[in-house]
Amino acid sequence: MLRSLGQTAVTGSDEDQRVAGLRTAVSRLRRELATHPAEFPDRGIAEDELAALAAMVTHGVPELSRLRRSLLLIAGAIGSVSALAPGLSDVHRAVERFGETPRR
Repeated sequence: MLRSLGQTAVTGSDEDQRVAGLRTAVSRLRRELATHPAEFPDRGIAEDELAALAAMVTHGVPELSRLRRSLLLIAGAIGSVSALAPGLSDVHRAVERFGETPRR
C-alpha cells in the first residue's frame, strides 16, 4: 500500500519504491538511447548522466539536487530528439517523486 506520492510503499521489500521507479526509468531511457540510430552532438553527455543516475540509485536514496542536475543535463542533451521524449518524461516523473520542485 502506498502511503502517499513520493513516500515509500509498505510492502515486503525494504527497497524505496521511488528508487526502484527511477532505476526502471533510467534503464529504459538508456536502452532507448543506445538503440537510437541518430548521432547528435550531446549524446555522450546524456549517456554519461544516465550512467551517473544509474550508479546513484544503486547506493540508496540519491541526493535530490544531484538528481535534478542530472535531469537538466539529460534534458538539454536529448530534449530535441522526439523519439526519446517518452523515456525522458518517465525519468523526469521519477525524479520528481523525490521532492517537489521549489517555487520561485
